[in-house]
Amino acid sequence: MFAPSALRQARTFTIRLQPGFIAPCASATAAPFSTKTSTRPAQQQCTQRSSFRPSPLALAIRHATTAASSASAANATSSSSQQLTWNDFFALRKTRRRASQVTSGISAIGVAYVGLQVFIGGGYDGLLAASIGLDPIITTGLASAAMLTVGWLVGPFFSNAVFNVRNRAIAPQITKKEREFYDRIKKHRVDPTSSSMANPVPDYYGEKIGSVADYRRWLKDQRAFNLKRGERRK
Repeated sequence: MFAPSALRQARTFTIRLQPGFIAPCASATAAPFSTKTSTRPAQQQCTQRSSFRPSPLALAIRHATTAASSASAANATSSSSQQLTWNDFFALRKTRRRASQVTSGISAIGVAYVGLQVFIGGGYDGLLAASIGLDPIITTGLASAAMLTVGWLVGPFFSNAVFNVRNRAIAPQITKKEREFYDRIKKHRVDPTSSSMANPVPDYYGEKIGSVADYRRWLKDQRAFNLKRGERRK
C-alpha cells in the first residue's frame, strides 16, 4: 500500500514540475513521466505554431511594396542615365543641323524638278515672259531659283520632325539647354557695328560651336575682337 501511493505522489510532483511553459514541444516528447492528458496541450501548441502562415493579403502588400520600391529605383536610374550634358547637347545640335542641310538639298531639288515640269509643261514660261516682257529663258531661270529657295526652306521641317520624334524622351532638356545657350551667346557676343575688313565678327550666331571646348574658344575670339577694337580706337 505504501509503495503505490508514494509512486503516485512522485509522478504527480514530476508532472507539475516539467518545463512545459518554457518549451511545450520539447516537453511533449522528452518528459518521461508525462501522461496523455498532460501532453495534448503541448502538442496542440506545437502544431499551432508550426502551422502558422502569413495571410495572402499580407503577402500581396509585401509584394506590392517591393515592386514599387524597385520601380522607383529603376526610374531614378533611368532618369540619371538620361541626363543631357552640354557635350551631348552640342553633338545633337550638330546632327540636327547636318540632317537639315541634307533634307534641304533633297527637297530643293525635288521641288525644283516637279515645279519646272509643271511650269514648262503648262506653258507658264511663255505667259510669264509675255506679261513681264522678258525672255522665256530668263523667266524660267528666275522660276527655278524661286523653287529651289522654297524647297530649301521646306526641308528642315521634315528633319526637325524626325529629330523630335527620335529624341522625345529628352526634348524638354534640349529646349532648356537651347534657351540657356542662346542667352549666353547674346550676352557675350560682340557688337557687329564696330567690325571691319581687318577685324571681322567671329561667328556672331555661334553656329560653329560643337563642344564645350569650342564654346571656350569662341569666348576667347570675342575677347580678342574687343581688344582689337579698343586698340584701334586708341
